[in-house]
Amino acid sequence: MGRGGGVVKGSQRDDNPVLITEAAPSYDDQHAARRRKYAIMMSLRFPCLVAAGLSYQVPWLALLFILLSVPLPWMAVLIANDRPPRKAEKASWFRARRSDRQLEAREHPVINT
Repeated sequence: MGRGGGVVKGSQRDDNPVLITEAAPSYDDQHAARRRKYAIMMSLRFPCLVAAGLSYQVPWLALLFILLSVPLPWMAVLIANDRPPRKAEKASWFRARRSDRQLEAREHPVINT
């Protein structure tokens, strides 16, 4: 007996599964990843402000650090609130081999009534 309950005789059966769909990561996993990104981006703001304070003797560098730290909270909130895009995956469809199309190899007698 084959796995599907049918009788398989004399043919090669392909036991590789056919991809139907792939589940997206759970909501909790997505939320944890977004929280991590938010924490990382927000933790970069303070070092930027400290670097700006330490580089006050080079005004353009201090200004660059300040300008870099200003949009970080806004970007962190946008990224944290945005769900990841759905993956566009191509499903592997079942392709029957030519020899699998045959029901039986022998001839059947025809009964006329």
